[in-house]
Amino acid sequence: VQLVESGGGSVQAGGSLTLSCAVSGYPYSTRYCMAWFRQTSPGSEREGVAAFDSDRRTYYGESVKGRFSISRDNAYARPTLYLQISALRPEDTAMYYCALSPLKSDCSSGRWSEPGKSNYAHWGRGTQVTVSA
Repeated sequence: VQLVESGGGSVQAGGSLTLSCAVSGYPYSTRYCMAWFRQTSPGSEREGVAAFDSDRRTYYGESVKGRFSISRDNAYARPTLYLQISALRPEDTAMYYCALSPLKSDCSSGRWSEPGKSNYAHWGRGTQVTVSA
C-alpha cells in the first residue's frame, strides 16, 4: 500500500488549498478509515484534523470544523483522498499527512484522531503547508 500526498505550498492567510492523497495497492472494496493529520514540527504530536470512512462518513477535529472539508474520489485506478482548507491561518502551518487504517471502526468509534489508539498501518510522507500572515 502506498499513500502519496500532494498539493501543499506557501499561501497567505485567508487563502485556500486542496491537499490530495493518492492511494495505491489497497483492495478496492475493502473497508477503511482514512485520516489527515498535521504536525507542526518533527517530533511534535500529530493532530488529527479530519477522517473519512468506507461508508463515506466524515469526521472533523474541533479546531478545524467549518474550514476543512474531507472527501474521497473512489476512482478504481487511483482512489484519492482530499482535504480542502479554506480561510487559512498562520497556525495551520504544518506538515500534513494522510493515513489509512483497515478498521472502519477507527473512524466510527471516535478514536480516529489518536494515532496511538488507532490502527493506521499506512502513512504517506507528508506535504508541507506554510501560511504567512
